[in-house]
Amino acid sequence: MSTTVSIRMAEATDAGELLKIYAPYVTNTAITFEYDVPSVEEFSKRIQNTLKRYPYIVAVEKEQIIGYAYASAFNPRAAYDWAVETTIYLKQECRGKGLGKRLYLKLEELLKRQNIINLNACIAYTFNEDTHLNNASEAFHQHLGYTKTAHFTKCGYKFGTWYDIIWMEKMMGEHLDNPKAFIPVTQL
Repeated sequence: MSTTVSIRMAEATDAGELLKIYAPYVTNTAITFEYDVPSVEEFSKRIQNTLKRYPYIVAVEKEQIIGYAYASAFNPRAAYDWAVETTIYLKQECRGKGLGKRLYLKLEELLKRQNIINLNACIAYTFNEDTHLNNASEAFHQHLGYTKTAHFTKCGYKFGTWYDIIWMEKMMGEHLDNPKAFIPVTQL
């Protein structure tokens, strides 16, 4: 990865490039349990909906998007305003070069400004690694300070195999009796 990588907020018009990154995860891996690659229009709507409240960031190198990360509601009810689910996808050839860490640290910086405290990651998991899933995502999140909090057995079926999921979480601050109000990303 070049040092000329920049990180910026995603735009709905990035959907085509982001979908090129995401599609191989759908068609070739169990990292996502989505079966069908969404349309560019659907992906654009997902970006727009996320950006109403949460950051959706992209890493750009030589005018090409090479990875993205975003946060979404852990649960839509108001009591969960201080908790989010985090997600990250990188171009296959960009993994293992520090880009994921850089994207997640930028995402955390934005989420802190929104007064988010709990970061949660839902991760596909397998006891028997295969061509569709290894447990690199668990190791990545652990390296960034996430701890495993839940394990659900055989709850996702893809490529003729039952896969588990684990939830990992990271606390970014203290849980005060009167927490600061959640700030939508549009107000940062």
